[in-house]
Formats: sequence, structure tokens, C-alpha cells
Amino acid sequence: MVLTVTAIALADFPVEQFLAHWWVFPVSILFSMIALSSGVSGALFFSPFFMLVVGLSPSQAIGAGLMTEVFGMGNGLLNYVRQRVVDYATAKWLLVGAVPTVVAGAFAAHYVPTTLLTILFGVGLLGLGGFLVLYDPPEKCVPGEREGKYLKAKNSGRGETTIETTDGETYTYDTCWRVPGVAMAGAGGFVTGLISAGLPEVTTTQLIVRCRLPPRVAIATSVFVLAIAAVAGAAVHALAATPVWYVVAWSIPGVLIGGTVGTRVGKHVPSEIMEPALGVVFTLVGMIVLGSELATF
Repeated sequence: MVLTVTAIALADFPVEQFLAHWWVFPVSILFSMIALSSGVSGALFFSPFFMLVVGLSPSQAIGAGLMTEVFGMGNGLLNYVRQRVVDYATAKWLLVGAVPTVVAGAFAAHYVPTTLLTILFGVGLLGLGGFLVLYDPPEKCVPGEREGKYLKAKNSGRGETTIETTDGETYTYDTCWRVPGVAMAGAGGFVTGLISAGLPEVTTTQLIVRCRLPPRVAIATSVFVLAIAAVAGAAVHALAATPVWYVVAWSIPGVLIGGTVGTRVGKHVPSEIMEPALGVVFTLVGMIVLGSELATF
């Protein structure tokens, strides 16, 4: 029975389309290297690429981007877990907001009209591009710099959190008031489910500037939250539509290779240069997406 099902699945696999898209493999290696070396969500690269270059529909491109990202973040997530720099107590609250909304956003991506989804995708790219240009990279943010008097009072008196890493570092900081974090993770999760990006960019910065988390801990915690939320979103996209296996069969091994190299390259790339440059690129891509869609009206 199992052999029969496997034979049917292989017979249905579009071999010609798969072989024709071999070039997705080297591009995926490059994108993964850039994403991991800069700390930016990989789906920001893949979804526009799948839509504009490969020619997938917006919902297919977003689903393929999330599926690719799930595998691409594996190396980085494993390193953070091994280093014990994830604030799991904060992460579980962020997941309360992120997982339900990323599922809702992923479902919405398959029911929103294609034209509207493309416009939302373009606007999302413009917003995220502007965010990368205007905001300092996480490593340069000052913990608590934008909490204000109200949040400062709310963030006080809730105890302390201590993170002891395997390399001997110890981080101790005030435990944050988590209600706003849940709300922001919820918003970021919905955007991620809808256009495949947004959660880590929103979560990492707010953990530092509002919750006073050290940048290293904030980044690791954000990646942990994204990993679980992205799995939920990718599963919904896979169930709601037929995954484009002839594309992701090339992109997934590409990101596994690129991720290994990217984590090493990232140590030598200054984030204060990389992130604004990528922000400009994403802004331009967003303008192209919007222009190509609005030109059809």
C-alpha cells in the first residue's frame, strides 16, 4: 500500500518543471547567505523572487517563502538553543499572540483576491523596507530607550529574568510587562501569515527598546518565536493549496547550504551597513510589485 501511494506521488511530480527550475537552487543559497548574515527574515527575499521571477501566484509565492524559511532558519535556531540565549518565559507569551494570528493570516492569503493580496504584499514590502532604513539594527539599539514613563512604570516591579549562556555570559534584566508584546506579536504574526514577513522585524526591536532585553537575547528569542509561528503558517499554506514542490524542492536544499555559510559570513558583515541597504532594496521591490499591479488597472 505504501509503495503504491509513493509510486502515485512520484508519477504526479512535475519532473520537467522541476528540472527547468534548477536555477532556483543557487539563488536560494545566495538569498539564505544574505538573510542569515544580515539577520533579516529570509521570506523577505524568497516571496518577491517567487512571485516576480519564478512567476508564482501571490498565495503560492507566500506559502513557498514560508516553507523555505522554516528550513532555512534551522541552523540559526539550533545555535541559539545550544547557546541557551533564548528567553523562553517571554517567548511563550509572544507565541500566544503570534501563532493564532499567523494561522489567520495564512488562511486569509488564500481567500483575499489576488489583486488585493499583491497590493498588500507591495505595501508590506514598502513598510518593512522603511523600517530597516529608519530603525537601528538590533545590535545598536539601547535597551529601554523608547519605553516612556508609562511603560517604565509598567515594566518595573515584575521581578527579574536571568539568562546564563553556555559561553559564560550572564544577562539579568527586569521582567517585561508582556501585554503589549503579545499584541505586537499578534500583529506581526498576521502580517507574516499574509505576506510571509514582518514578525521578527517587529518583535526583535520591541523586545529591546520596550522590554530592555539585551540584543543577543532579543534576537534569539525572536528567532525561536518565528520558527514555531512559521511552521504553523507554512502548514496552513500547504493544507490550503497544493505546494509548488517543483520550486521548494530546489529552494529548501539551497537554504540549508546557504544557512551554514551565512552564519559564518554574518560575523564579518556590519549590520549598520547591511540592513539599511536591504531596506532600500525591499522598498524598490515593493514599488515594482505595486507598479506592476496598478499598471493593469
